[in-house]
Amino acid sequence: MPDRLTSLDASFLYLEESTTSMHVGSVMLFDPPKQGFDYDRLLHIVEHRIGAIPRFRQKVVDVPGRIANPVWVDDDNFDMSYHVRRAGLPRPGSDEQLQDFVARVQPRKLDRTRPLWEVYLVEGLAEGRFAIVTKTHHALIDGVNALDIAHVIVDSVEGDDDLLPAAPWEPGRSPSPAELVTGALVDAVRRPTQVVDLVRGGIDDVVNVGLRAAESAGHLLGAVARTAARPAPESPLNVEIGTARRWVMVATDLDDYREVRSRLARGAYAEDVSINDVVLATIAGGFRTWLLGRGEAVSTKSVVRAMVPVSIYGDDPAGMYANQVMACVVNLPVGEPGASMRLHQIAFSMRQQMEGGQAVGATSLANLAGFAPPTLHALGARLGSAMSRRLYNVMVTNVPGPQSPLWAGDAQMVSTFPVTPLARGQALSIGVTSYNGGVYFGLNADREAMPDLGDLAGAIVESLDELKSGRES
Repeated sequence: MPDRLTSLDASFLYLEESTTSMHVGSVMLFDPPKQGFDYDRLLHIVEHRIGAIPRFRQKVVDVPGRIANPVWVDDDNFDMSYHVRRAGLPRPGSDEQLQDFVARVQPRKLDRTRPLWEVYLVEGLAEGRFAIVTKTHHALIDGVNALDIAHVIVDSVEGDDDLLPAAPWEPGRSPSPAELVTGALVDAVRRPTQVVDLVRGGIDDVVNVGLRAAESAGHLLGAVARTAARPAPESPLNVEIGTARRWVMVATDLDDYREVRSRLARGAYAEDVSINDVVLATIAGGFRTWLLGRGEAVSTKSVVRAMVPVSIYGDDPAGMYANQVMACVVNLPVGEPGASMRLHQIAFSMRQQMEGGQAVGATSLANLAGFAPPTLHALGARLGSAMSRRLYNVMVTNVPGPQSPLWAGDAQMVSTFPVTPLARGQALSIGVTSYNGGVYFGLNADREAMPDLGDLAGAIVESLDELKSGRES
């Protein structure tokens, strides 16, 4: 039988609504190689590298009656040219035009009847540059069987002469509806702890499963509550959102963050001030300027509450994927006028959560997602999404990247910007990644709620300058 989606992966499918697409993306910018780079070259690279990861040729198929999680099956109509696409900007294309293109393309949901990824080659940028824009569904990325499609495209070695000829691929036979049901029942016997109840249609069963859901959610929320004892403060970041987006990229220098850390990280806990803390302090200063510019009321106690996933790697390589992310809830002190004081408050809060075990492990989230049959996952996912706007104002993900060049064939990647999805009731998400001496922000926002997203981007740059100079606002 084919592989079955985990409860956590399946929940990302159920989380999708008309206004919330549950896929992540990246925007990679490249300098042109001397011999040029075209669509056929990109197609060649992708075609030769996805063979090692079968998931990129598989699609999601529901089990009849949704009595078990969906399964991965080979797409017998797999069409590489459908997934790898070509687009162009009016030459010479500007960064603003690229941002507009990303804002239009990224919110569109991935086709559930096909493998859950897309790649766009965007040509026509100024100075001969080009961009590769990717989209990969959360359900596809489990860190073991599949990674973001962007990791397949770029490599640490220049050129693609080492690519072996693509091996012929033949899809496996798709299971029949009867086989899907049989496989679900077999899995229920083999792994009863992962299947609470099959759907029997009785109201008593629904009530009982609902009580178990509430109990599991209570354990999880109890852990979060140690950090987020009160609901998130009222904020223009939390509104009902639509389907249209704005997306803005901000490029900064990693050495600037190192300089700030070196200068301001003093005292008994100096070694505990991290680059991530400096990034969060930069964002906090940006929010302060942005809120004041909007005419929002900002007092000395004003905060913006951020949900910050933090990577955690254990000693056991085999188990690192299951526990590699912990969620910290951090109050960004936007009411504090001193830039250095904002940094130290954030560093203290992060250290307190990490050392005190107050961060919530990814396995806890997975256990919550696995409380009930898939027919009730949608209800649990919607409940969790509705609660998110009460627990935090904005999601900030900061993922360290390699500090040496990456290549797509002979084209060197000069920068890379993440595109993180919006949750229900969240007008903004901030993705940050470092790469080859740069720190790159991708600001994804609801188009109507954040018409001044460019002002926030500029305020982030000003905030970093403020931290560097040591002056206080």
